[in-house]
Amino acid sequence: MSDVASDRSAPITAEEPDSGRSRDVALAVNGLVKRFGGITAVDGATFQVEEGSMTGLIGPNGAGKSTTFNCITGAHRPDAGTVTFRGQDITGLSPYEVVDYGLVRTFQIAREMSNMTVLENLMLPAKHQKGEALWRSVTPVVRREIERQERELLERVWDTLEFFEIEHLAEVKAGTLSGGQRKLLEMARALMTDPEMLLLDEPFAGVNPTLEKKLLEHVHGLREEGYTFLIVEHDMDVIMENCEHIIVMHQGSVLAEGRPAEITSNKQVIEAYLGGEV
Repeated sequence: MSDVASDRSAPITAEEPDSGRSRDVALAVNGLVKRFGGITAVDGATFQVEEGSMTGLIGPNGAGKSTTFNCITGAHRPDAGTVTFRGQDITGLSPYEVVDYGLVRTFQIAREMSNMTVLENLMLPAKHQKGEALWRSVTPVVRREIERQERELLERVWDTLEFFEIEHLAEVKAGTLSGGQRKLLEMARALMTDPEMLLLDEPFAGVNPTLEKKLLEHVHGLREEGYTFLIVEHDMDVIMENCEHIIVMHQGSVLAEGRPAEITSNKQVIEAYLGGEV
């Protein structure tokens, strides 16, 4: 692949509801369709996520949320529709190509390297590591460059460990972590890819209230630094209290979207998903 960072075109813009100003659109999903045999898991889903926002993606089980994530991030190739990230069409690209564009996801079930330490898990995701190619270590000049890069990477890893307050677990095997600690590691690993937008798939599922609060603090801290978030989460309180824009999926399509107050008062949403309780 060519240098994608330098090849980005001008971003799409969207009108900001309250001010009339236009804001950049980080992610645009248009008419997305994904079928598995005779089952249509995603059926024409269309939505946008604004740059620097924290957007919630909600819906009942089977609504197509995770499949939509998979289509956006390259795990599934959509049967129709487009995915545009910061002005670039990334439809159907492989997961590593999508990551190169600065779009990364976490998983509902953390996928750490269980036999490696927490520190080693964070060393792996960094992009463009010269030491990955054995032949490059033959030349003394290149070998010194590899050693310099690895020192810088190690500094980044420790900074990330400290940010997520898990530096005390650096030498612990990842497979021995608690569920909440694995969620922290999962998000830390995603951050090591130098993303611009993170798609979080149920980041708070199975996490105790103390760690949930810590995770939310980290997400808000990253957002203040300019990161964009799209979050799938079943905890409605978390979504309503932390996301300024919410997209509701139902039967593979977007049923409604808007601010939390608009979603909780939407009759279609209440009937299809919230069951009268908000």
